[in-house]
Amino acid sequence: MLAIIEAAGWPIWPLILASVVAVAIIIERAYSLRAREVAPPGLLLETVKHFQERGVTQDLLTRLADGPPLARIFATALKNAHYSREVMKESIEESGRAVTHELDRFLTSLGTIASMAPLLGLLGTVVGMIEIFGAQTATGTNPGQLAHGISIALYNTAFGLIVAIPAMIFYRYFRAKVEALVVDMEQQAIKLVEIVHGDRKQA
Repeated sequence: MLAIIEAAGWPIWPLILASVVAVAIIIERAYSLRAREVAPPGLLLETVKHFQERGVTQDLLTRLADGPPLARIFATALKNAHYSREVMKESIEESGRAVTHELDRFLTSLGTIASMAPLLGLLGTVVGMIEIFGAQTATGTNPGQLAHGISIALYNTAFGLIVAIPAMIFYRYFRAKVEALVVDMEQQAIKLVEIVHGDRKQA
């Protein structure tokens, strides 16, 4: 591996840094975007049961506000339970936007890495081409410099694609997962509003 890095020259280092950041983001988002961490199953039923038995209590609001994203949306909705259905829905939308922003955290960076990695690889290719042209002298071709230039060009191009392809795959996957989680949370929040206003009996 060290021999490959040495053969690829200095342009490989930005790609290595980008790959480390991409892996860190992928691991963090894979952990944070688990359904049970964002919208735990049974949370709606538990919240409805507490509401029907005791109403909106400070203990319930505090527990929900300190909980996962879906719980925080429920807390915002219940704080406005004494207002009309429209006001509750507006508060849910505002809270939902904040939660969506939180779920999208680092995804822009991952998408940027996926877009920039091929360009960094292209930079390495250009540097390698410069080395190749530099190997041409009046007395002939310097084989060592020519080989080094080819190595820089090819290794950086390949590594740029190796970084970009998985980064783009995971970026698309996480974006789709966030959208699915947001839709699920919206549906559960609407059910809560309907139950609070008596349009539904149970979740």
